[in-house]
Amino acid sequence: MEVKKVGNDNFKEEVLNAKTKVLIDFNADWCGPCRMLRPTIDKIASERDDVKIVSINIDDEEELARSYGVMSIPCLVLIENGKELRRNVGLIPEEDVIKFIEG
Repeated sequence: MEVKKVGNDNFKEEVLNAKTKVLIDFNADWCGPCRMLRPTIDKIASERDDVKIVSINIDDEEELARSYGVMSIPCLVLIENGKELRRNVGLIPEEDVIKFIEG
């Protein structure tokens, strides 16, 4: 799977109504740690079918970022059945992202 860009127009369909876990990557183009995390997120998305990975640019989707209380980025939020399971703020290595997904 590839990382899908999500916004207000498709958030409900892609995240809240998803049949699998969804990892949301809240980020911004100007954010250095976000840019450093991107290759890890892309790699995990290409290797796993048990989680959908979506990207939300906080500058383009301020309302979504605000509704999830995103104050710092990068911010990973894991959703299942429309509910938040957990979140992580800051840059983490690939093995920690995998642990985060797997719980």
